[in-house]
Amino acid sequence: MITSYTELTADHIGVLRELGNIGAGNAATSLSVLLDEDVLISLPVVRIEDYDAVVTSVGGPEELAVSVLLNFSGEANGVILFLLSMEDAKDIMNILGVVDEEYTSGLSETKISAVKEIGNILGSSYLGSIASLTGINIDVSIPYIAIDMIGAILAAPVVQFGAEDSKVLYIEEVFSTGQRKLNGHVIMFTDVYSLKEILGRLGLEL
Repeated sequence: MITSYTELTADHIGVLRELGNIGAGNAATSLSVLLDEDVLISLPVVRIEDYDAVVTSVGGPEELAVSVLLNFSGEANGVILFLLSMEDAKDIMNILGVVDEEYTSGLSETKISAVKEIGNILGSSYLGSIASLTGINIDVSIPYIAIDMIGAILAAPVVQFGAEDSKVLYIEEVFSTGQRKLNGHVIMFTDVYSLKEILGRLGLEL
C-alpha cells in the first residue's frame, strides 16, 4: 500500500498521465467554445514532479505569473492550479477582444475577471474528467485568482498538500489558435489518501 508519491509505480503514473491527457483534450474543447475558434493542443507533458523542479519549469520563483486556483473536496481533496505567464494572459485577452478604456501594462479588473473565468473552465475540465472516469463525487470551489511571483503562488498549496514528499502532478501543454501559442501549466496538489482513491476507482492495486 502506497504511503507517498515516491512509491507510485510506472503503471500508476501512466494512468495519471492518461487522466491528464483526457483533461487537456476537454480543456481545449472548452477553450474553443469560449474563444469561438479552433484550438489545437500539443500532446501534454504529464509527470509527477518535485516541487522545486516545477517552479523552475514554469519560469523560476521570482517570475511574475497569473494563477487561477480551484479547491476540490468530497471523496477526493486537493487544489488544482492553472498558471499562465503575464504575457500569455495578455495574449488570451487579445484573442477574446477584451480591451480597457485606458492602456495598462498590467491586468485591469476586466481582464482579471476574464482570466479567472478561463481558469475556472479549464480547471473544471480536468476535475470533471477525473469525476466522470472514476465516479468520484467532487465538489469544486469558486475560482481564486492571484498575480504574484511563482514561488509565492505555489508556496501555500505545497505546504498544505505536498509537505509529505514535495511532489505534485504537473501537466504542461501548448494551446494554439491560428498564429498564437499559449503555454499553460496545470498543477494538481492532493493528499496520498485522495490519490489512492482516484487510482483505486480505476482498478489499480495500491
